[in-house]
Amino acid sequence: MNYTRAVSVSRFILVILCIALVLSIALCGIDSWGLGGIFEPGTIRLGLDLSGGSIITYSADTEDTGETLQKGMNGILESMRTRLDAQGLTEANVYLVGDNMITLEIPSITDPNEAVEQFGAAAVLTFRDADGNIFLEGKDVVQAEAGYYNNENGVAQWIVSLELTDEGAEKFAAATKQAAIDQTSIYTYMDDEIISTATVGSEYASEGITGGQASISGNFDRESASALAGNINAGALQYNLNLEELRAVGPTLGEKSLETSLKAGAIGLLLVVVFMIVYYRVPGVMASIALCAYTGLFMLILALTQANLTLPGIAGIILSIGMAVDANVIIFERIKEELRNGKSTKSAIKSGFHRAFAAILDSNVTTFIAAGVLYVLGSGSIKGFAFTLGLGVILSMFTALVLTKYLMNLSADMNINGLKLYGVRERKAE
Repeated sequence: MNYTRAVSVSRFILVILCIALVLSIALCGIDSWGLGGIFEPGTIRLGLDLSGGSIITYSADTEDTGETLQKGMNGILESMRTRLDAQGLTEANVYLVGDNMITLEIPSITDPNEAVEQFGAAAVLTFRDADGNIFLEGKDVVQAEAGYYNNENGVAQWIVSLELTDEGAEKFAAATKQAAIDQTSIYTYMDDEIISTATVGSEYASEGITGGQASISGNFDRESASALAGNINAGALQYNLNLEELRAVGPTLGEKSLETSLKAGAIGLLLVVVFMIVYYRVPGVMASIALCAYTGLFMLILALTQANLTLPGIAGIILSIGMAVDANVIIFERIKEELRNGKSTKSAIKSGFHRAFAAILDSNVTTFIAAGVLYVLGSGSIKGFAFTLGLGVILSMFTALVLTKYLMNLSADMNINGLKLYGVRERKAE
């Protein structure tokens, strides 16, 4: 085995190991990162059609009418939508009923009382000193964002980071300076409940904590930190809301539909892999490996984003897999044409990818634009379909144009040549 071939074999094995690592992380998760496996409950939230959820209807307590009422209700609608999106509940439906009522259909949260607790009231954030005096309010916050850091034990500790306005930053600096001088604590309240207590060190006695940044720590997990950040960002609602209806609903399609869809997708994927290997030989094997990487990356991103999955979302995934295979088919046919014209394997691979690039780029860009429009203008399950389709387009282009190309070049460097190995019949001598 010459040096080039040995290096190529080593790199090929390394790629396989990396793909296996991605798949294992997606399937099993990493506890120290707070990342659950794809099949662990709660990692991927199922939509209302697959897992059921809660339906809440509120009426606005107001005497406003006409255009004023419509404007206020639209503001509440937008605030509720912001809260739901902040928690990744993009599949939830929020809509107006009549003139002064609003309905929320929230998937995955099957306990209606829990849903009311999370979405039924505005979160009033205040920072107070040791005497209970309020020095910072929600209006002084520009943006709240959930995040985490690994504590000394390597366990993910979730917090809510706050970006303050200029005026809020000045108030915060003054209050923390005084707390450092007095050696007292700063208390964070949500409504009338203390959610975090922080001691300000003596090193801040000269200027206080400056920079316009603050954080709220407590016994948060990913969901509760995201909920708090979403409520702070949404701000106070214009009208008080009265609870009119509260009920849990079962899945409209059920877990059986999910199992059937996943089974159909797995069978389809297996058949595609078998076809690619039988028809295209070596390129088919490399495409199948790239397809495993595509699947692993897709699952990992779904786990990281805690996406809401509905049947239309699953359809988007399957459709994007088809597009990934289609890109490989275009490339391999170009490679076969180059091999029939007498080019070497290495040259045919380079030329085949170059000739196929424009067609693949055009089809994927147009699909991605359509997915983007659906995501921006759509809601509920349409948004979920657009998300999975758009993500699939990006990953399919990466795996087809980058990973498959790299694997094909490695196969050529490993001296895996010969027309039959690339699905090309050798010409008979005349």
